[in-house]
Amino acid sequence: MANFGGHAIPGSFFLLFGFWLTVKHVLQHYWRTSQPKGRQIMPPFFKKMDYVEGGFQIFASFVGIMVEQFVVDGPHARLYDRENTSWVKLMNWQHSTMYLFFGISGAALLASLTIKRVPLGVDRLALSIALFVEGFLFLYHVHGREPLDAHVHTLLLFAVFAGSASNMLEVFIRNNILLELFRAQMFFLQGSWFYQIGVVLYPLNGDAWDLKLHDNMMFVTMCFCWHLALSMLLVTCSASIVCFTTTRCSVKGRDIEIGMRNTSSKTSSQKALLEESDEE
Repeated sequence: MANFGGHAIPGSFFLLFGFWLTVKHVLQHYWRTSQPKGRQIMPPFFKKMDYVEGGFQIFASFVGIMVEQFVVDGPHARLYDRENTSWVKLMNWQHSTMYLFFGISGAALLASLTIKRVPLGVDRLALSIALFVEGFLFLYHVHGREPLDAHVHTLLLFAVFAGSASNMLEVFIRNNILLELFRAQMFFLQGSWFYQIGVVLYPLNGDAWDLKLHDNMMFVTMCFCWHLALSMLLVTCSASIVCFTTTRCSVKGRDIEIGMRNTSSKTSSQKALLEESDEE
């Protein structure tokens, strides 16, 4: 949608997805590093998390497509108007296409979980293709538009294509926590930058930006670097909270287990002493 809400919806999706990936991969990394070398089979809990992730991708993509198509000024599933010999709301159609490929990515993740013959890494490959399609669409999304409008969308491509390349590497390099957190960071960056695009092009306070002023382009470029720093901070804080919580819970669990063992050993020794006294 050509308004602030049209950029806030994908921005919220990417921010939530980045947070989810950070939590999931930090938990998986903690489990891998705390297990013996011979034990590498993930517990069912992580498989359930992947089911939730795939279902969320499909649901969010469906909602995004419905919103883009059936808003009041949307195309309502019409691509070409024969009466006026013109295309109908191609911007909405491009956004719908972007959501479609993220839905395909979710379906690929579910298929890799339920069908044993699906090759390992199909989920990462599908997500990489979805991000590539997103960047490919935005590359020609702003052709002929005002300089600042084209610039803010061009900056988005750095995060999109970097995320696509990271996912492609994960097809061949599995369980690398640095690649996994970098992927989450690029989703954080995309999400926050979508909001920034909405603020620049459709300001909520009504004060329009000068889309031809070079100083605005310089400020937006600097602002993108701030968003990059913010995405690094979000990943770091989220990962630190998850690590601290997981470590503390595991320590408490071990203390309880040790206490139970000590109690049971004391009880067994008391029983043995009673039996010996009875015999005497």
